[in-house]
Amino acid sequence: MANLTLMAFGSSAPEIILSVLEALKGLGEPSGDLGPSTIVGSAAFNLLVISAVSISAITDGVKKIDDMGVFLTTALFSIFAYVWLYLCLAVNSPGEVTVNEASWTLGFFFILLALAFGADKFNQRKKNK
Repeated sequence: MANLTLMAFGSSAPEIILSVLEALKGLGEPSGDLGPSTIVGSAAFNLLVISAVSISAITDGVKKIDDMGVFLTTALFSIFAYVWLYLCLAVNSPGEVTVNEASWTLGFFFILLALAFGADKFNQRKKNK
């Protein structure tokens, strides 16, 4: 799982860096379109294209998700992330992200990591029995 985490961070590093640079460049000003556009575009690409390529790469036999726990955890958090983003940017504080919203978002990330790690360990124990 550590290799997958490093791969995910490595593939997302360009848009993360672009978002951070744009945020630091315009500190105290309304955000530009570059940061949100790169994050949403990357998420859509990862969800649709990378999933499709991964599924079509396996040509023989039945395709099956080996670890449903981690898959379901990340799938539910993906849906939650879009709902949370909508709540933050359209309902709670339209057009801006408050410090509290940013703090909660960072906290949700660590909760996701802990739950995915726990689901992976649970699956490994189940396989070892």
